[in-house]
Amino acid sequence: MSEAIEGRLKEKGITLPAAAAPAANYVPFAISGNILYLSGQLPMESGKVAVTGLVGRDVDVAVAQRAAELCAINILAQAKAALDGDLGRVRRVLKLNGFVASVPEFTEQHLVINGASNLIADILGDAGKHARAAVGMAALPFNASVEIDAIIEIEA
Repeated sequence: MSEAIEGRLKEKGITLPAAAAPAANYVPFAISGNILYLSGQLPMESGKVAVTGLVGRDVDVAVAQRAAELCAINILAQAKAALDGDLGRVRRVLKLNGFVASVPEFTEQHLVINGASNLIADILGDAGKHARAAVGMAALPFNASVEIDAIIEIEA
């Protein structure tokens, strides 16, 4: 992992966890050429989903943003695992797809996913600036409040 990335993680007090194993019949990542596709990451912390419930009813925006940050940390952990421990191989995060379990009248999904976007950009610098989607969902696996997947260009 590049020293700059490692330094930014340390400055933020972030230790990347071990990459989570899939919960069903899929792989946590796939690489095709120089594109890394990461499966959706939940707001896991200490081996469990840290933020559950619907945003706008059970969870407020600030807590949901923290859930998005946890998803981003887990995205970085999966990318690190996929890249044999070297996040320096990330050329650019191309896209994040953010899913927010929310009540029908909640319309601030974009603010929730900012938690992930900001963290990815802070840690990876220019390589972390990405396109994205922020979508409201009726429910997510394990009652998670947020799930985010990623598409990343890498050095092959």
